[in-house]
Amino acid sequence: MMNAKKRYVALARVSSREQEREGFSLDIQVDALRQYAERNNGEIVQLFRIAETASKHDERSTFKELMAFARKDAHKLDGLLFYKVDRAARNLFDYVELERLESEHGVQFISVAQPTESTPAGRMQRRMLASMASFYTEQQSLDVREGLERRVENGLFPSRPPYGYRNVRIDGRSIIELHPENAIKIRRIFELYGYHNHTLDMIVETLQKEGIQCLPSVSKFGRSKLYTILTDRSYIGDIKFRGQWYPGTHAPIIERRLWDRVQSLLGHKVYKQHQMTYASDLIRCGHCGSPITGERKTKMTKAGEREYMYYRCARYHKGDHPRIRLTEKELDSQMLAIFDSLRVDDDDFRDLIREELRQATNWDERSTANKAKRLQEELVQIRDHQNRLLNLRMLEEIDADMFASKNQELRDQIVKLKMEIEVCDRGRNEIIDIAVKAFELSQSLREKWFEADYSAKRRLLEIICLNYTLDGVSLGVTMRKPFDLLAKGLVLKDSRDDRI
Repeated sequence: MMNAKKRYVALARVSSREQEREGFSLDIQVDALRQYAERNNGEIVQLFRIAETASKHDERSTFKELMAFARKDAHKLDGLLFYKVDRAARNLFDYVELERLESEHGVQFISVAQPTESTPAGRMQRRMLASMASFYTEQQSLDVREGLERRVENGLFPSRPPYGYRNVRIDGRSIIELHPENAIKIRRIFELYGYHNHTLDMIVETLQKEGIQCLPSVSKFGRSKLYTILTDRSYIGDIKFRGQWYPGTHAPIIERRLWDRVQSLLGHKVYKQHQMTYASDLIRCGHCGSPITGERKTKMTKAGEREYMYYRCARYHKGDHPRIRLTEKELDSQMLAIFDSLRVDDDDFRDLIREELRQATNWDERSTANKAKRLQEELVQIRDHQNRLLNLRMLEEIDADMFASKNQELRDQIVKLKMEIEVCDRGRNEIIDIAVKAFELSQSLREKWFEADYSAKRRLLEIICLNYTLDGVSLGVTMRKPFDLLAKGLVLKDSRDDRI
């Protein structure tokens, strides 16, 4: 029994910054721990490692595994080995757990490079070292945050630059410059979407035809990648930091005029089948609920090439789905029939419809006023939350970061509520005028349709109907207010001998 080997559990921990600064690595720590065990007639029965690549989650998991193992086999262990005190615990909470393990389970805390005695004075020395390690970690975190803020204030990216840029070192400084190949790809993507009527799918196909690869290891751009590129303000010279955009010093890849054009197109949600009137998720399939998509087909005629537009369900080719396609001319015909059904030629009936619209408008106006009142009450509550949050900060019950984060959330909510209240106030003043204009619009839809371009037609369709369904070859619609009242009025007129 006198010659029985001692049993130790060991933890080696390192980060890339400390490795560079202090000149020791994970392997050096492990060697020192094993040499200590051998010198003291012992062996390491379980070795835990936390490498520089470990995430915070992985680091916590490893520490918890170490503590669980030590508690379970405490009666078999002679100590916990660490290279230094700051390798054992990066915060005071963890160090307290290690001291509790020593006092309650008898597993001795051993720092091989900073030996201390198991006495009150020795434990005081260890606690001072642990406090210094905790201070260093917190200060380092603060320094990193301040460093990132300074980089952003100076117009520099806080981390890796986005696709299209690259980091280069000049005279020991890291500089952002345009990537000679990828920046050209970014320009091409914006030009295709902004000036060549391309959808995201069409951009993918065009880039492939032109032999443009995303990366040497990735042959093509994905739709999500393209959308991320098209909405990244970095390409006009801005920098994103903590959810906000700031002016940068890097060279823009895209001109502001092209950027604004692309955002305008994206804002209209024209992601597919650009400039196809009935595509882009306007209509749903009555059979499966999927969106109706559009496709262009070119056919040879005696007069030469002619382009046709067809509309079908996106799941047209799946399983036993009905194989139905409609031309744009066929859908136009049905839409014009719906427009014609809203026309009113009887002067007396026009007056009745106007009265119905007036009553509905009054109800909407009261509803809008009630909504504005509720929004005002929410605004008062949020301002009360702001005051309570400020009091908590003054009493130091929450830290500065928590206060800034929560306060920003509340300010965003206040801005949103103020905008909604403004819309309600403006809406109450305009709602009667809108109702009258809507009625007049319903009486001239056919004429406006033939005069309209693609964007105007889409706007008319969105104004008049809430949703569209294609059931077989029949187009079904749900009217928006106040057009639904006009349609209901016509039904009542037809069913009651011209009386509502």
